Amino acid sequence: MDAGKTGGDVLFVLMGAVMVLAMHCGFALLEVGTVRRKNQVNALVKILSDFAMSTIAYFFVGYAVAYGIDFFADAHTLVGKGAGGFAAYGYDLVKFFFLATFAAAVPAIVSGGIAERARFWPQAGATLALIALFYPLLEGTVWGTRFGLQGWMAATFGQPFHDFAGSVVVHAFGGWVALGAVLNLGNRRGRYRSNGSLVAIPPSNIPFLALGAWILCVGWFGFNVMSAQFLDGVSGLVALNSLMAMVGGILTSLVISRTDPGFVHNGALAGLVAVCAGSDVMHPLGALVTGGVAGLLFVWAFNKCQIDWRIDDVLGVWPLHGLCGLAGGLLAGVFGQEALGGLGGVSVAGQIAGTLGGAAFGFASGLAVYGLLRVTVGIRLDPEQEYKGADLSLHHITAYPEEDAPTA
Repeated sequence: MDAGKTGGDVLFVLMGAVMVLAMHCGFALLEVGTVRRKNQVNALVKILSDFAMSTIAYFFVGYAVAYGIDFFADAHTLVGKGAGGFAAYGYDLVKFFFLATFAAAVPAIVSGGIAERARFWPQAGATLALIALFYPLLEGTVWGTRFGLQGWMAATFGQPFHDFAGSVVVHAFGGWVALGAVLNLGNRRGRYRSNGSLVAIPPSNIPFLALGAWILCVGWFGFNVMSAQFLDGVSGLVALNSLMAMVGGILTSLVISRTDPGFVHNGALAGLVAVCAGSDVMHPLGALVTGGVAGLLFVWAFNKCQIDWRIDDVLGVWPLHGLCGLAGGLLAGVFGQEALGGLGGVSVAGQIAGTLGGAAFGFASGLAVYGLLRVTVGIRLDPEQEYKGADLSLHHITAYPEEDAPTA
């Protein structure tokens, strides 16, 4: 084992882990800027707490479920210091850190959908269940060797299911879990009038929303590029495709939303969600189209969801992650084809089967976890708590306490 190469791989994956960790700040600020002022503290506490819960669940249970690896050994073994051999510098440990930040993205996604009316501790329990069991089952099936599914896919469709950086494993799964959670939770009180028409609730802070989106965009290049997991596997194609998809999402959402700032900033994220799966095999023009399709899909689906279907998904995480992730998994099979300038190695039929299967598993997981919690311990704030806001009801302070202080 070459010590220099191994050390470089450790640093490479560690940088990726830190960049994806920073994305959780983006998730938090995106939610803070979207929800009402009385729920901003709750958004911050939820994202940070869910990250901690996810890490514990993934460390003790989830990583073993996904890959059959645990950390119940002495420190010499964990860092790879065998007798007389080169040190592995803990490569497996930073790989766990990297993948744990991916796992923690799932409850961060769900958080935006159930904002402003979910109880805190039941949500923490849902996070533990999702990251200890449900997410690792999908992760280990697609990115590992669990159940032999990838071998069956290759034998059946000529290629295994391709999801390089998680359009389906992370984003579609999280988005469809969120839909199951939102359906179990119900709409915010006062969101719809008695005749079914929508009551507008504008974002509380556009600068926070925009800052959150920017942080997510920057961190996404760690999310995608570092998914190679080895320094000699890094690809400039992944970086360029991520950039082009982001731009495509911005431009189409800019036009279709008529410059709405919330849609424009989320359009960038829609493009990045969609390109994850095929970012290593698409031509940059294919990535641009993929991002553009995702931007259009997000704006259309968000409006349909809120206005016509009356599903109160506060941040639009099902359209953004669930549907755009699904679109990304499918389009990886299209624009990854050599005939369309891609590198090949993907099957359209295989992408359809894998993508729909991942989304269905996510939806079933969300319905099961949140449905069980709803009928056992309850998942929703009571009407008075929701009226006061989660900040005062759960955390006993608002984001702007000086404004609430009595005047002399």
